[in-house]
Amino acid sequence: MTYGYHIINHSRKLQNIATMLRQEYATSIRWFSNSSRAFGDKYEETVGIHHRGYVSAERQSISRRVAYTSTSHSSFKRNGNGMSAGKVHSSISVSLLNREQNKHFTRGYSSDSGLPPHQEIGMPSLSPTMTEGNIARWLKNEGDKITPGEVLCEVETDKATVEMECMEEGYLAKIIKGDGSKEIKVGEVIAITVEEEDDIVKFKDYSPSAADAKSAAKPEPSEPKVEVAQETPSAPAPESKVSKPSSVPAGDRVFASPVARKMAEDNNVKLSSIKGTGPDGLIVKADVEDYLDSRGKEMPAGAPVTKVGTVPDLDYTDIPHTQIRKITASRLLFSKQTIPHYYLTVDTCVDNLMEIRGQLNLLQENSGGKRISVNDLVIKAAALALRKVPQCNSSWTEDYIRQFHNVNINVAVQTDNGLYVPVIRDADKKGLSKIAEEVKSLAGKAKQNSLKPEDYEGGTFTVSNLGGPFGVKQFCAIINPPQAGILAVGSAEKRVIPDAGPDQYKFASFMSVTLSCDHRVIDGAIGAEWLKAFKGYIEKPESMLL
Repeated sequence: MTYGYHIINHSRKLQNIATMLRQEYATSIRWFSNSSRAFGDKYEETVGIHHRGYVSAERQSISRRVAYTSTSHSSFKRNGNGMSAGKVHSSISVSLLNREQNKHFTRGYSSDSGLPPHQEIGMPSLSPTMTEGNIARWLKNEGDKITPGEVLCEVETDKATVEMECMEEGYLAKIIKGDGSKEIKVGEVIAITVEEEDDIVKFKDYSPSAADAKSAAKPEPSEPKVEVAQETPSAPAPESKVSKPSSVPAGDRVFASPVARKMAEDNNVKLSSIKGTGPDGLIVKADVEDYLDSRGKEMPAGAPVTKVGTVPDLDYTDIPHTQIRKITASRLLFSKQTIPHYYLTVDTCVDNLMEIRGQLNLLQENSGGKRISVNDLVIKAAALALRKVPQCNSSWTEDYIRQFHNVNINVAVQTDNGLYVPVIRDADKKGLSKIAEEVKSLAGKAKQNSLKPEDYEGGTFTVSNLGGPFGVKQFCAIINPPQAGILAVGSAEKRVIPDAGPDQYKFASFMSVTLSCDHRVIDGAIGAEWLKAFKGYIEKPESMLL
């Protein structure tokens, strides 16, 4: 009976062991959380670290928004007998964006700092190469209600001016960076939003630095250590390297390097007055320089000063760099420093091209279409040549050469704001009228500074034309990385060339084009083959219609 009783009793305990383990596990977690929280708070106060709930939308590119705010009142304090309930406020704010291009940065704050729940809106990354941006203008004012999809402000990126949309509903409580603010780093706070309209007035004098200072000013729980500076016996000052005059007995030889001796003679300095610091007291160049410096400092106030003629002041104006100017400068400098350029030039006869262009424009006028320019025909010929010689439609990487299957032609457009390169996608598959329409539309956007990232990203080759608009005969363009080639188009000019007969001549129009190649990707023979194909399309433009 005794054994049977023990077996039944132990079986009952085994049935409840899962519940007991869960209780013990929950108790342990609460104890450890409270202990680690106290240690973490003490460590953060010691080293000055303050968590901000930094949330990057780049890591959360999903197709819907989630906004969640919770306040919990469940922390525990550990005493000698067990646990007692305490009170902790926490706020979680997460912003999930639906577009990877608009990479907003939001930081959620709780009410521990004396402020209501709010979000800090950071400067978004609106292009792959963007590191900082400018605020062109705000379309919302402080206190305005904002809803998802509404435009908050216009941001001037490194390539264009892009609209920044709101991702969550609330109120614009504070604008940190106003209209015209420049060189704002990606992620830097530009505005504050709140959920409740009554909380707007509490952010009237808010600034990110003030909030940081307030959170950093928490009292230390432990008594701070006071460092007492103890006086130590002053060590003898190290001997100054500045040469001091030393008395050298007459007749003693002074050893000096040839350079030091020549410098001393040029400055009318006696070597005997300089103390050498070289091997065995050798006077070196540095000793003479130090002596001259010390003598200049020790000159009496009444010593005559030689007047040096000054260049008359020049009249000038400092023009601040725009974002597009800075990024253009950095990319072109990077291109010339890292890409081994070489250049191939060829002259192409454009008489047949001009004749066909005139016929096509008559058809375009009758149908109400856009006029076709010589540059449109050049873009089409370059695209077809890239399809024929795909090695030139490539890009260099450290591990491989990437050859593109799409022929996307960037077209250089000069504006008052800087140089833009909008892209004509799949130019080899489009007709001349479609290319002409897209070029004019993108050029208009570039001049209005309203290009979007999809209007200039993804190009595989670039065409730059300074001939038609400016009459430049020939030039060499800088490759637009990561592309491997760019075509520089010059102006057309009439030349006298031999005709069919021995003493017969005729006039013909020739256009000079120069291909800049990345030698890592395009060998000389490949570049020449591409130019041959391009020249064939230009001189026989009817072949582009096949």
